[in-house]
Amino acid sequence: MKAPDPAAGASASPPAPAPPLPTVSGYSIPGEGPSTLISVVTVVALFAFWWIATHLGWIRDIFLPTPERIVTSFADAWKGDIQGGRPLLEHFWASLMRVFAAFFLACITAIPAGIAMGVSRIARGIFDPPIEFYRPLPPLAYLPLIVIWFGIEETAKVILIFLACFAPLAMAARAGVKSVMIEQINAAYSMGASKWQVIWHVVIPAAMPEIFTGMRIAIGFGWTTLVAAEMVAATVGLGQMVLNASNFLRTDVVIMGIVVIGGVAYLFDLLMRYVERAVVPWKGKA
Repeated sequence: MKAPDPAAGASASPPAPAPPLPTVSGYSIPGEGPSTLISVVTVVALFAFWWIATHLGWIRDIFLPTPERIVTSFADAWKGDIQGGRPLLEHFWASLMRVFAAFFLACITAIPAGIAMGVSRIARGIFDPPIEFYRPLPPLAYLPLIVIWFGIEETAKVILIFLACFAPLAMAARAGVKSVMIEQINAAYSMGASKWQVIWHVVIPAAMPEIFTGMRIAIGFGWTTLVAAEMVAATVGLGQMVLNASNFLRTDVVIMGIVVIGGVAYLFDLLMRYVERAVVPWKGKA
C-alpha cells in the first residue's frame, strides 16, 4: 500500500467558512429602550400648547389660567394668601399624613389578606365576597355611611382612603401568589420544605413584583380619594383647598392644587419603582 504524501496534505486548502446565519430585521423586545426623552418632549409640548392657548385667548382665563398665574397662586398659597388663610405647607402635611396613614394600614392588612386568599381556600372564601362587593363602588357611594359610623373626625377620612387602597392591594397580592410557577413549589417540596417554608421562601418572593405593582396602584387610588375624604368637615388639606377654591371660581388655585397632588403622587411612584428595582431585581428578566 502506498503511504500518503505529507506534502499533499500540507498543500490542501482549508475548508470554506460556513455561511453567516440569516438575521431578522426589526427584531426587538416589545417596550425595550429608554423613554425619558419622549416624556420630556411630551411635557414640553403640553406646556407650550398651554402657554400659546392661554396667551392667544383661545381659552378663557376662568377655564384655564396662564402658567404665570399658576406660579403666582403657588407663591400666594405658600404664604397663606388664599381662601382659608392657611399656608400650602400646612395643607400638604395634613393630606400627606392622611394618605400615608391609610396606605400603611392597607399594606399591613391587605398584603397578608391577599397572600392568604392565594394559599388558602378558607381565606379566599372569607375575604373574596366582601372585597369583590365593595371594590367596584366609588368612595363617594359609601362616604355617607363612613360619616354615620365614624363621625367627621380624622378617623373617617383615613378609613375612606384605607378602603380605596385595600382592595387593589389585596387583589394584586392574590394575583402574585397565583403567578408562582408550580415547578418552583414542587422543587421546594422535593427538597423537604414544609408548607410554611414554601410560602415564606418561594411564594412570597415570587409574588413581590405583583405586590409592588399593587402598592403603586393603591397609592394612586389613595390620592384619588383624597378630595372625597376631605369633603368630610375638613379645614385643612390639599383636597379641601381645591374644593374651597372651586367655590370661589379660583381656577388658578384649583389647578395649582391638582399639580401639587399629581406631583407628590408621581414622586412617590418614582420612589416605589426604585425600591422595586432594589427588592425584586429579577422582575422582567425570567
